[in-house]
Order: sequence, then C-alpha cells, then structure tokens
Amino acid sequence: MLTLTNAEARRVFLDRHRLSETPQGAASGDDLLEMIESLGFVQLDSINTVARAHDLILFSRRPRYRPEALKKLYEKDRKLFEHWTHDAAVIPMRFYPQWELRRRRDAERLKSRWSKDRREGFEKQFQTVLDQIREHGPVCSSDVGKDEARGSGGWWDWHPSKTALEYLWRSGALCVVGREGFQKRYDLTERVLEEHLCDPSNTLHTAEVINWCCDEALARLSFGTHGELAAFWAHVTPAEAKAWCEAECDAGRLEQVQITCADGSVKLAYARPGLADDPALGIEPTNRLRILSPFDPALRDRKRAERLFGFNYRIEVFVPEAQRTFGYYVFPILQGDRLVGRVDMKAFRDEDVLRVRGLWSEGNIRWGKARQAAFEAELERIKRLAGVSGIEFEDGWQRGSAQHHLG
Repeated sequence: MLTLTNAEARRVFLDRHRLSETPQGAASGDDLLEMIESLGFVQLDSINTVARAHDLILFSRRPRYRPEALKKLYEKDRKLFEHWTHDAAVIPMRFYPQWELRRRRDAERLKSRWSKDRREGFEKQFQTVLDQIREHGPVCSSDVGKDEARGSGGWWDWHPSKTALEYLWRSGALCVVGREGFQKRYDLTERVLEEHLCDPSNTLHTAEVINWCCDEALARLSFGTHGELAAFWAHVTPAEAKAWCEAECDAGRLEQVQITCADGSVKLAYARPGLADDPALGIEPTNRLRILSPFDPALRDRKRAERLFGFNYRIEVFVPEAQRTFGYYVFPILQGDRLVGRVDMKAFRDEDVLRVRGLWSEGNIRWGKARQAAFEAELERIKRLAGVSGIEFEDGWQRGSAQHHLG
C-alpha cells in the first residue's frame, strides 16, 4: 500500500487547490472561470473586515483579481450560478445539472424543517411570490411580503414571503441573479437559464450524480475518506459515498493509500491508482507568503487542515469577545507548504488604513526579518483589495506562538 509522507501529501493537496503555483496571471473572464472550475466553487460570505471571503479566495491565487470581475462573470455573463455546497457559493454554470439532486433533496428536507423552525404559512406564499416576480421582474426579500411582520433580521425571523423566496430558490423554481450589497435578487429560473438546463428530460439519475460528486471531489482533493468526498459538495450522504468508494475499489479504479499526518500518525484514504507518479509530488510550492481567507477551499475542512498542516483553527465570529483566543476574524498565513501564522487585522475604511492587531506564528516557525518583509509585502498587496492606502501595526501586535495560546 502506498504511503505518502506528510510533505508529499501537502504538495499534492496544495497543487489541487492552486496554491503551489506562483500567484499571477489574468483574473477575469474565461481565466477567472477556469480558476473557479478548478476549485469547484467559491464560498460566499458577507463579512468584510478586510475583503469578503470569495474575493480573498480568488485574490490569493490571482492578485490581479478585482471584485468587479466576479460580478460580471456571475450577473452579466451568467457563467456562474449561486446555490449551496456546505454553504452558499458561486458555482460554474456547466455544473448546474448536477445540482438537481440537491434541489430535490432540499425541497423535501426544508419544507419539513422550515415549517417547524420558521414562520408558519410560507408555503401559502409560493404562488404570490412567483406571480409578483413574473409580473414585475427580479425581487429582493425586502420587495415581498410588505404587509408581513418582520423581526430582528436573523434567519429565525424570516417573514413567510422571505422564507418562500429562499425555498423556491433552493428547490429550483427561482435563481439568484445577483446581489445588491449582499442582499440576494431572485428571478424565475426559466427566464435566467438556457432552455436545455431547465429541460426535465435532461435530469440526471441519482447514481449519475453520486458518481459525479465523488469523482469530481476526489479530483480536487487528490485523496480522501468517503466522508470527505461526501462533504466536498455536500450533496450525497456518507453512506452513498462509501458505497461508491467500495464499488470503485472492486472495479480497480480506486485504491486505499496511507497519508502521513503532521503529527506523524497515518490515516487511510482513497485515491486513484497512480498517485505515486503524480506530477505534483515533484512541484515545490512557491515561497510567496500569502494571507488566506478563513473560508479558503484548502481550509474549509478544519479537521483535514489540522491533520495535514498541524493547523488548529476555529473561527471565533460567534464567540463572545472575552472568550476569544485570537480574534473576531483571523486570517491564516501560508508560505511554501506550511501554514506559518495567523493574523488579526481589519480595514478601517473611514480612516483609510489596514490595521494589524495581532500576529501569531505557528509551531516552531521563526518570524525573522525575511518573513516579516514577505508579510509586509503581502499587506501592501491586500490593502488595495481592502480599499485603503495605509497600514498600521498596533502596539504589541506580535503575540508569539499560536500553540502557546491554544494551550
């Protein structure tokens, strides 16, 4: 049985996530679409302490990227659609047929769950909402149900028509066609998509979707457990992924390998035959220091990131300030094949400054002059994305080892 060393596993993993190559190149149009297709999807997130997650994910791989390029690809060119993987994401439009299983399962699951968890009666608003969109065009949630009681704005306080909008989107009758600020705009799917994408006769069988999901997840992970394959797109169940892996192994199209973790332990995973000859094993990742989004595809699976990189990371947005170990929104720092630190920083746009509040190094990483220079160079690049012109370091910003704080 093949055993990958930890360094080899990191190389293959980073290569698949487009983090081995030097961050450069075109970042709009078809070039940007190719990058997103390579990643599979890009998670959307509203938090904008420095830049929104989707923008930083793309910027970290192509520093020429600007948010307008994604907006054009999504809203004007219709090369992307928005739906859910493990969270809200923009996804290449050519993958749209593969989401039929997700839409069908969401239709069943959400109707039951939301009837209990959200405002009652949202099903009664389906036709009213559809008729309003058909007659007046795309709407935001603030445009519907104007006579319905509204709460504080949390998901638990969705009014019935807002809930209807979300349900009709998740189940396929509506598409999200863009955002105003970060508020979704919905339109009829039949008006948005090409006819062949809406044709029921083109619906894929469940087995076809399971095969696609597992195969395409494995292509982007290079190796993984059946649970990791199921979680990648979050369409199929772990049991379905496990059955797929077993069938592929029986057919000789999949094999088990051993992956050496950062702590020296070994974990079994599935991989395609020939992993030992993967070209990525001979590619040394660029030494360019990069600040990543907490929602970067390479870090989305926190447990996997900890196994491969020894990087224990938990986002603390919902942790009370007094109980946070690091900060509200802390960014991982990648250099070479190692996660070398994490930084708490925020763009104060009214002051035109990016302020570094705290930096922690990882493990036995030494934060010397060369790494500090590389860090400052990355801040210079990121400040343009953040929309500010200055950089400031708060007193006491160097906080020592993250492991010391983690205990």
